[in-house]
Amino acid sequence: MKAIRFLVILGVIAVLPADAQKAEPDETARLAEMDAYWTEVSRCVNEGDFDGYKATFHEDAVYVSGTNGEAYPISDALTRWKPDFTTTKSGKIKASVEFKFSTRLGDGTTAHETGIFHYTSVDADGVENSYYIKFEALLVKQGTWKAMMEYQKSEATEEDWNNLK
Repeated sequence: MKAIRFLVILGVIAVLPADAQKAEPDETARLAEMDAYWTEVSRCVNEGDFDGYKATFHEDAVYVSGTNGEAYPISDALTRWKPDFTTTKSGKIKASVEFKFSTRLGDGTTAHETGIFHYTSVDADGVENSYYIKFEALLVKQGTWKAMMEYQKSEATEEDWNNLK
């Protein structure tokens, strides 16, 4: 009986490393890809590149607003945001966005990112507006990373922002 238990345990141990290698993504590479994704999102906002920004979303993506209690297709949100991109591209306003993360989960084809983004805009009169927003994003990799959901949960503070890496 002890011999059978030993063989079963030995068999399980022998299988685990192979299974673990399949389940464990190269976390460093995945995070580098995710960082590149968020860098592209920032570039698009900074330059007013609406088409580039739109391309960071899956065509069936969903936008969720925790502050407004709404959820709807990202295409509707993009329609609402497009004038800001156009105004930024024309140079009439300056916009920027930065991201910091509290949780970064995923594997080679899926990701769930949680953190805060800091959006700033400066209008033609030099008036600056700055927002810190707690957010979550679900992403899939189908060739490139695409957001399936953007959930703008709630407002954050500058102190919240400074407490993240």
